Amino acid sequence: MLIPPVALAGFWGLLAGSALLVGAAAGFFTHVPERVHASVMAFGAGVLFSAISFELLDEANRLGGAYTAAAGLLVGGAVFTLANMALARRGAAHRKRHNASALGKAAAGNNGPAIAVGSLIDGIPESIAIGLTIVAGGAVSTATVIAIFLSNIPEGLSSSAGLKTMGWSAGKVFGLWTAIAVVSGAASLAGYAVFSGLGAGTNAFVLALAAGGILAMLADTMVPEAFSEERSLSGIVTVIGFITSFLLSMLS
Repeated sequence: MLIPPVALAGFWGLLAGSALLVGAAAGFFTHVPERVHASVMAFGAGVLFSAISFELLDEANRLGGAYTAAAGLLVGGAVFTLANMALARRGAAHRKRHNASALGKAAAGNNGPAIAVGSLIDGIPESIAIGLTIVAGGAVSTATVIAIFLSNIPEGLSSSAGLKTMGWSAGKVFGLWTAIAVVSGAASLAGYAVFSGLGAGTNAFVLALAAGGILAMLADTMVPEAFSEERSLSGIVTVIGFITSFLLSMLS
């Protein structure tokens, strides 16, 4: 019995999102040195930089051309930046930070809902991109799924350590990431269901839009965390993450 593509899209999105729980377990129940936190985040950032370049934008360019890809990239980056600015004013600016000094006194405020929404917004473009790769290529991009899975581990790790510092309970932290993983699956399913009947140009634009959102997220949240504690090695660790994702793209 063949599984419908729309169900597969939801499954792959849920699988990639479940990596947040893996990272959350490591961040909440173990003590990870700050330099390791930073290095793991740098690796995840490198993985996503490569996925944007060799999976999402390359496919968007193939489907709709360079101008469509560039327009989608700009719109996606602008939408994420505006959303992130609004959330930052409500206490979610440091949602990927893990230590008390980085969180500062604002961490004691009632910013839980903003952190939850911010984490959700971070993951939605990635999940939609998974569904769109099935539309564009006829099958899921294994490299994209693996890249997003790998990048979600450091995100869950760093954010959960920070939330624990802020006084969140294990139930609250894992409830948040479980909900986001489920929404990730739904977003991936929607990415396929909504755009499977539309033209190549539209799919190209939305693929690039997702890439723009991810790129802005990297610059606003993941990269600052990656270089906050370990500047000497974060650069090469980012390169290693980029190479890992690049090889996955070339070999898949």
